[in-house]
Order: sequence, then C-alpha cells, then structure tokens
Amino acid sequence: MDRIARLTPFLSVTPQVSEADIGVAAAQGFRAIVNNRPDGEAPDQPASATMAAAAARHGLGYRHIPVVSGQVTEADVEAFAAALAGLKGPVLAFCRTGTRSATLWALSEAGRLAPEAVLRATAEAGYDLTGLRPRLEARWQAGAVDTAPAASTIHDVLILGGGAAGIATAASLLRRRPGLDIAIVEPAERHYYQPGWTLVGGGAFDRRRTERPMAAVMPRGVRWVRAAAAAFEPEHNAVVLEDGTRLGYRVLVVAPGLKLDWDRVEGLRATLGRNGVTSNYLFDLAPYTWQLVQGLERGRALFSQPSMPIKCAGAPQKAMYLSCSEWERRGVLRDIEVHFHTAAAVLFGVKEFVPPLMRTVERYGARLDLSSNLKAVDGPGRRAWFEEKDAEGKARLVERGFDMLHVCPPQVAPDFVRSSPLADAAGWVEVDNETLQHPRYGNIFGLGDACSAPNAKTAAAVRKQAPVVAENVLATLDGRSPRALYDGYGSCPLTVERGKVVLAEFGYGGKLLPTFPLDPVVPRRSAWWLKAKLLPTLYFDVMLKGREWLAAPRLLPHPPQPHEVAAAADFQDAGAKTG
Repeated sequence: MDRIARLTPFLSVTPQVSEADIGVAAAQGFRAIVNNRPDGEAPDQPASATMAAAAARHGLGYRHIPVVSGQVTEADVEAFAAALAGLKGPVLAFCRTGTRSATLWALSEAGRLAPEAVLRATAEAGYDLTGLRPRLEARWQAGAVDTAPAASTIHDVLILGGGAAGIATAASLLRRRPGLDIAIVEPAERHYYQPGWTLVGGGAFDRRRTERPMAAVMPRGVRWVRAAAAAFEPEHNAVVLEDGTRLGYRVLVVAPGLKLDWDRVEGLRATLGRNGVTSNYLFDLAPYTWQLVQGLERGRALFSQPSMPIKCAGAPQKAMYLSCSEWERRGVLRDIEVHFHTAAAVLFGVKEFVPPLMRTVERYGARLDLSSNLKAVDGPGRRAWFEEKDAEGKARLVERGFDMLHVCPPQVAPDFVRSSPLADAAGWVEVDNETLQHPRYGNIFGLGDACSAPNAKTAAAVRKQAPVVAENVLATLDGRSPRALYDGYGSCPLTVERGKVVLAEFGYGGKLLPTFPLDPVVPRRSAWWLKAKLLPTLYFDVMLKGREWLAAPRLLPHPPQPHEVAAAADFQDAGAKTG
C-alpha cells in the first residue's frame, strides 16, 4: 500500500490495494475493507470477488460500494454510511487514489460536522476536497440537500496527465513563462520511464531505473492535483474530477496516455504473470519476461502484436529479438520454435526498415505470421488462438501451443476520453496534426498517446510535441493563433540484438527524419549505447526539465498585427501621393 490516511480512529482511506495488501491490513489491525472502485476500471486492478475472498481468508469484513469516477451520488453516500454502520472497525476504504473514499466519508459526515471540520480532516489526510464545499455546506444547513458543485479553481493552464507528455509540456511552458499558473491532474504516485521496460525484459536494464516518485518529476511551481479526471465540460471550460470537483481553465492540455485493453483477449488477464504468459508493457511483468527467457531451453515461444495504434510499434518485435539474441548466445535457439504473430500486413510500417528487420527475422529462424491477431489464451493449458486472414480477407481461427507467450495488448483511449465531446470517431482526443489544437475547442490541445495525430506513439514523439504545444498554448493565452508545427516525428530504436540497434526515426507519411548523418537502416552499437545509456538520462534530466535539445519547434512567422497593417497602408498611400 502506497500510503494510508487516517480520517477518524474508525476509518482510514488509501489508494488501490492488492490482494496481498489485505493481509498487511489485517496485520495492522484493520477489521474490515470497503472497496469503492468499480470492477474493470484499470488493467492492474484486482476484481472485487478476489478482494472479498482475500478479506474472508484473513477474517475481515468486506463491502463493495462501486462509485463511478466523477459521479458520487446520494445513493453512494447512503450506502457508504450504511456500510460503516454495519462493519466492525477499524475500517480501511480504498479506490484508485483514495479520493472517492474520502469524498464519501466527507459527505456522509456533513450533516453533523461543519464543513470546515470535514475539510480540515481530509486536508490533514492529504486530500484537498475544497471543491466539495457547496455540497458540504448544503448538507450542513439543510440535511441531505444536494447541490451541483461549481468550478472550485480556474487555472491559466490545466494539464490532464502526469506522464511524459504532461510533465514535459508543463516544463516547456515554465521555461518560456516562469510563474504561469499551471495545474497537473494525476492520480499516480509513481512516474515510469516505459521505454526501458523492453530492455528490462531482455535482461539489459535495471527495472528500478525506470521509476521515480511523481513528486520528483513534477515541475517546481506546478500545482499537483492528486486525483483522476472523470469527464470534460468544454462548454464551461471545466474538467470534472473523480470526487465531483470541477476545475476550471483558460487552456486545457489533454495528455492522459492510453488504456491497455487486456480484456479484449479472452482469458489473458487471468493468466498474466503465470503459465509462461508475460508482457513488457507492464512494470511488474518485464522481469518475468527475462525469467522466462532464461529458463527456456527448448519448445515454442510466441510473440504477439495487435492492430494499431499501440505504444511504440516496434516494441513487440524488440521483445522477440532480444529473447532470440539471448537464446542464440546460449546455443539453444535451434531448439526453440519462434513465432511472431502480428495483426498488421507488414513487419514494420516504414518500408525502408523492413529489409534489415526481415534479415534479423531470418537470422533467428523465426516464423513471421502476418495478419494474425491474438484472440484468446488458455494459460494453464498453454494454448493460444489467433485469428488469421488470407489475401482475400477471409478469417480462420488457428490454435497454437506455447511454452512462452509474450503479449502486446490491444490499446485504446481512456474511457473518460472515448465518451467525451473531445473524442474523434476512434475515441482519441481529436487534434490538428500540425498544431495539436482541438478542431472544435480552440483552447484545448492534445498530445502523447491519447491524441489522434497519426504519428508513432513514443516518448520521442512527445519530446517534439511538448514544445509545439507549449508555444501554441501561450499563443492562445495571448489571443494569437497557434504557429508552432509538429511534423509527426517519432523514433523507434529497434533492438535487433543485445548490443545493436536500428535507430528508426520518421515523421508523417513515413518520411525519414534521421538526427545523425548515418545510414539509418544499419544496426549500430552506437545506437545501442544511445538507447541503453543516454536516452534514460535525456528523458529524466532533459525532456522532463523542459530542455529542448534537438527539439525546438518549427514556427510560422508572426502574422502582422493590426497597427502594422495600418502603418504599411499609410506608407503605401504616402508613396502614391509623392509619386
């Protein structure tokens, strides 16, 4: 458990707990658990039935009161109060961040405690619920009367997401305009360097180097709102948080990342991290990938890639190359049947890089299964099913046994984005491909994995997008049109073996955009050094600090201001008269 906040001697709240944490809670003296999170809200979230069983094993009471983020209803408050009345304490309540649980307690106590007392208690526990003041005051004055909360605070710039895109944008903004009023909405307590997980799965990187406390990367001067966003109200220039608080903005930057949709593959979630099924797309599982690679001497290894878009289009095959490189080094590769199943019709989307990658596939003797999409997994039975399409588009289901299965999950925009007025037809935050400005809401920008721009979803893309958004946000605040342009740059360092990388850099339309004057399709040891040694430092100490080394945006000329146009006209008139 990240942290436990005590609201009263009877009740404490905490962010999401694991099945193992139930035993820890019992050891700490808690007598009951209240789960305020709906099932299926996040990929790493244990099901309520799992948590209930764990509570029963440890002799704890258990209640599941699922509360939809941003929609704490009167019925939810009543159910929470009833649960507390019926349970033996001390009680530990949890949700994604603890905010919903704290909100339920605050509203349930508002009829007998003054608003100031409630807010003081939650603030001391680390939860700023000042946005609830209208509801708390209404309950204090008139019993259970509810009122719709208004925006509690209005910021110059509100950023949703404390990942690479959100942090880098805030840092770039502050580099240009120190003292700007910026708030970042982010529920997570840890920040991850996700590109490093591929190397962790290949035994070439220490997982501990890929994470830092969120507080350590949050730019100085930015207000960190430790909550999750639930909905957008662009017509009111407001965002609704999970506790119902509304934050206002002059300009909104949407960068919440994407959702790993494990449930789209039948049986996958139940077997992740066991039965030989792994994925470098999770912090906790990348070491398991390396464990499987080290333990496999013979048999069949499957690697899957779903339909686009996904984070780093090369990551699934990089997992295969690094595994094969290790098996080759140990002399067991000839005894392992390797398959790469990709839903795409080609190995890689930029044609110049296909020949060197095909040579790598052939070198390792791997079988390339194109137009093959993972549909179901039976972990205990070590079987997987793929939907394969022929040249005419006819589909058939193919079953394959495995000793190791590395999965890249299907990926979609977060639920609250997909259901919002900001989404395009595919559910992503709709943006102009060059300015990254929303086409219908001019004071909203999107970048990173959640935006609709057809670029590679990589940290390298964010490195170029953040300065563009920073320039255009400031232009919008100043009443000017955006003039910074993004060219679709993305980079995918393709680790074809341990010690060599093909550094793929490209922009919109697959245009090659190499940084260095070298043939970009040649695997190089220098590119490996860049990937394994330099890029983590560039990420944490350059990009997240707003230092735009090799990332300065291209700017259109400033349009002439009205007084300049008038002066030019006067000059022309004077010339005509004297001529």
